[in-house]
Amino acid sequence: MNSNKLSNSPQSKKDGDDCSSHSHSHSKLQVLGENTELYFAIISGVFWISGAIFSFTSASEYVATTLFIIGALFGAVFTLFTAGIDLLKGRFRIDFLMLFAAIGAAALGKWGESALLLFLFSLGHALEHYAMKRARKSISALSDLAPPTALVRQNGELKEVHIEELRIGDIIVVRPNSKIAADGIVIKGTSPVNQAAITGESIPTTKYPSPDWQKEKEIKSIPSEHRVFAGTINGNGALEIKVLKEAKDSTLSRLIFLVKEAETQKSPTQHLTDKFEKYYVPSVILLVIFLLFAFLVIDETFQQSFYRAMSVLIAASPCALAISTPSAVLAGIARAARQGVLIKGGRPLEDLGRIKAIAFDKTGTLTEGRPTLTHAIPFGDVTKEHLLKVAIAVEALSDHPLAAAIVEGARKELGNIDIPEAENLKALTARGIQAEWKESIVHIGNRRLFEELTGKAVPEEIDLKMSELETGGHTAMIVHQGDEYIGIISAMDVARPEAISTLAALKKIGIKKMVMLTGDNQKVANAIAKNIGITDPMGSMLPEDKVKAIELLKKDGGVAMVGDGVNDAPAMAKSTVGIAMGAAGSDVALETADIALMADKLDNLPFAIGLSRKANQIIKQNLFISLGMVVVLVPLTIMGTIAIGPAVVGHEGSTVLVVLNALRLLKYKL
Repeated sequence: MNSNKLSNSPQSKKDGDDCSSHSHSHSKLQVLGENTELYFAIISGVFWISGAIFSFTSASEYVATTLFIIGALFGAVFTLFTAGIDLLKGRFRIDFLMLFAAIGAAALGKWGESALLLFLFSLGHALEHYAMKRARKSISALSDLAPPTALVRQNGELKEVHIEELRIGDIIVVRPNSKIAADGIVIKGTSPVNQAAITGESIPTTKYPSPDWQKEKEIKSIPSEHRVFAGTINGNGALEIKVLKEAKDSTLSRLIFLVKEAETQKSPTQHLTDKFEKYYVPSVILLVIFLLFAFLVIDETFQQSFYRAMSVLIAASPCALAISTPSAVLAGIARAARQGVLIKGGRPLEDLGRIKAIAFDKTGTLTEGRPTLTHAIPFGDVTKEHLLKVAIAVEALSDHPLAAAIVEGARKELGNIDIPEAENLKALTARGIQAEWKESIVHIGNRRLFEELTGKAVPEEIDLKMSELETGGHTAMIVHQGDEYIGIISAMDVARPEAISTLAALKKIGIKKMVMLTGDNQKVANAIAKNIGITDPMGSMLPEDKVKAIELLKKDGGVAMVGDGVNDAPAMAKSTVGIAMGAAGSDVALETADIALMADKLDNLPFAIGLSRKANQIIKQNLFISLGMVVVLVPLTIMGTIAIGPAVVGHEGSTVLVVLNALRLLKYKL
């Protein structure tokens, strides 16, 4: 993996926001390890408690004061360091205001309250950094998934190389129960592979060699049973893999880069709170300055006015507000990534939970994306086995997509038996095909072909069965051998196995309008929709028609468009949230969509919507907690009802509370 590329990816803008993580600058002070700030805060607390105990005894007042001063110094280290860096960069932030309030309390001889402020402020920061680090570790853990080296087969020998040295076309050997080092195609060996880290699939997928591995160059076009991804875990069999992507371009590298980039994308709520803070912070500073001079207007000393101003400054600081939304966004993105869902920022995370309708592309999204043999119906005395043998023999000569589906499906039913080959294939334009088999002429085609051949309409029984199949969305064909009709075969692009359960789950969570957009005729669209639970099938749709359909749906509220991220790009761009299916291995899908379902499955869609709704709920709770605390504390401190100590407890308590509340998203389950 290209670690340089990853380490240079944009870091969260939250790192510079008020009351948020300064861990990048704190790294220079980690004298006791990565939790030095927490240890310093605990030491500060021990000295403050000791000072408080001594202040209630007959011991000298100097003992208590000395303990308070030591406690204040330990509590001030990280706050002072951060405030100093901010001031050098011309930034006037909350750490400085807190330090100023502590110095003010000390100047008034209130060392106990100064030490309490710095202790709780440093403890709050330390716990906040620790909690946020947990969320970031969920994301950075992705970087450790790929092994550092790979075994390359060169000139018949195995050589261990760093994954940065792997080149497209190299053959790597993956031993049992070890990590796969590169995206590629299996050329030898069979083994179950755990792909949870990339696709979120909980059950390992069995991989086996592709017969066309020498021709394959694009990983996206390779069937899932033949392709593998860097960072996934091999099972109990050895595999040989042809590398199709260099380490820096692997799906894992793209995923890590995009997840880290997503951290920097602010949500609508975050933009709103940023605007609020822009006007709120100067207002607080003006209020504090006004309160500093309250002794000129009301009957109190300067010390009392100064003390009140410092209390208000602490109570009104928008720390919890600043961290409430980004902490929830970060935790939500991290949780989604673990499930194989890439959410590219705060906006789609919030918007997905508010959608009223979902539009699906049909081919490859709701269906398998390739035709499958669905029926083989013999007529007269003909057996089904004979009908399938005739179909295999003749269709094996054709290069039509339906022919391959018929041969594959019929072979599955009959098993590995010898079937004499047909010969002299003729394509009959817009009608069907003709071939010779076992000294007889075989025709497979539509009604028109047989009306021309026989000079009369096809038998009523066959015509009715054909109509029934066509109404159900199948492409039906008549099979005729010699001078008799022997049966009907049909094929269609069948629904994905998980389509019905996924649409039922979406209905259960309140998505009432589920639309299918397809280029197929309306009759086929209606048939598929009825089978799987689509509420609004729309057939005969060109790409521009899909865009118009999305625009109409948006008038009734938010709409998500689910497709493959390539030919559905215009409709996805127009929707509230664009969701790409099967994005693993596809750079186009990863770039196009707001949200990417890494596995080629619909199952994660209800999870993603549920996670988004939970994130919105937690963001609202956090805003209520943060603003509610300000609304309560500010009037109480202005009136002098509470002092610095309770203000600090309320202020820091609300900050830690919103972060811990946000971290609940890391445990989210549908």
